[in-house]
Amino acid sequence: MVVFKYIFWFLYRIWFHVLVAIPIFLFFPFLILFSIKEKWYPPFFWIARNLWAKPILYGMGCPPRVKREQKLIKGKSYMLVANHTSMLDIMLMLYMSKNPFVFVGKKELVKIPVFGFFYKRVCILVDRESTKSRTGVYRRAQRRLQQGLSICIFPEGGVPEEHIVLDSFKDGAFKMAIAHNIPIVPITFQDNKKRFSFSFFSGFPGVTRAIVHPFHETGILAEGDKITLREEVREVIYNTLTSKT
Repeated sequence: MVVFKYIFWFLYRIWFHVLVAIPIFLFFPFLILFSIKEKWYPPFFWIARNLWAKPILYGMGCPPRVKREQKLIKGKSYMLVANHTSMLDIMLMLYMSKNPFVFVGKKELVKIPVFGFFYKRVCILVDRESTKSRTGVYRRAQRRLQQGLSICIFPEGGVPEEHIVLDSFKDGAFKMAIAHNIPIVPITFQDNKKRFSFSFFSGFPGVTRAIVHPFHETGILAEGDKITLREEVREVIYNTLTSKT
């Protein structure tokens, strides 16, 4: 029985990478075209959301279910933040937002074959060991916000160890939201760790739930309020993850 589990997990992982790669190869010319200029990003986002993320989620047997306690307004910019435990987080984030957004992520992901090629072209990359890189993120994010896009950051700053429910949050997303006067949108991914964690021999199909919590406005906040804001948002996500409902 144990042997069959390991065989399933192995095939499940392989199938995930197949699902990731197929849409990229199918729509490669369009993805290249729409990634040439920043102003052409919305069509790229549409393809990523509808022809990449959705097929992966459903193809993995992980149909998404999103509960919205407050809805995003079309054309408005937001700072999207969520817990990070799985590669499915990227797909589920794309699924839950029709508003085009840009990921801020670590530069190491560019090493992933196929995916990394487009990741470095359309995302805001950060080297967390470099102060200069972190400073540059703010400038690039400001330009994208001025284009009417939103920003998505996983504020744990990486993927925590499996036993950690929710790691401490970094300041970046909250400092940036206050500086640009955009609402923070806390999002809890409730099932992605057990559906497809970063441990190779793990995971199984099932519904992947996400909750979009009420937004935290930043209009009257100053930079000195970033820590309070950070902890308030983290508490919302942590309480949801530890709730028995």
